[in-house]
Amino acid sequence: MKKLYIILLLILPAILFASSAEGAEHSTDIIPRTINFIIFAAIIYYLAAKPIKDFFVSRSVGVADKLNLIQEKLKTTNRQKEEAKQLVQKAKVKAKSILEIADEEIQLQKIKIEEDLEQEIEYLNKAFEDFTNIERRKMTREVISEVLDAVFEDGNLSLKKDELLDIVLKKVA
Repeated sequence: MKKLYIILLLILPAILFASSAEGAEHSTDIIPRTINFIIFAAIIYYLAAKPIKDFFVSRSVGVADKLNLIQEKLKTTNRQKEEAKQLVQKAKVKAKSILEIADEEIQLQKIKIEEDLEQEIEYLNKAFEDFTNIERRKMTREVISEVLDAVFEDGNLSLKKDELLDIVLKKVA
């Protein structure tokens, strides 16, 4: 309404001071023109006021709806953010438990490997002892065989079977 008064105040002086050459001799027709302008302004207001008002009301409602929609999205986003934070916390806890389980499994694997290595070392030691025993026996047999061959090649030595058997048994033992 204020704008209408401002427009009227701007236009009114132009209407009052505008005159034609004919109008200078006669009286001015300012009053009919003013009435015509007021009627014109009333018609424009009557025709345009409701659509303009409806436009601004619908725009206000639209803005309010968009604001409500944005607020709902914000609430949904905040809720999803909280859920994501909870999932992250659960994931951290689960990761810790997985790491603890992995550490325990590593320790168990170390113990198992150490036991397997100890058994392997024992097996190798036993195999080595067996091998050395076999080699000693082989060497003993070779030495006995060489001694016996040397004794039998020498015809000078005459031994009885019992004496020979005692010598061989002493060498073997």
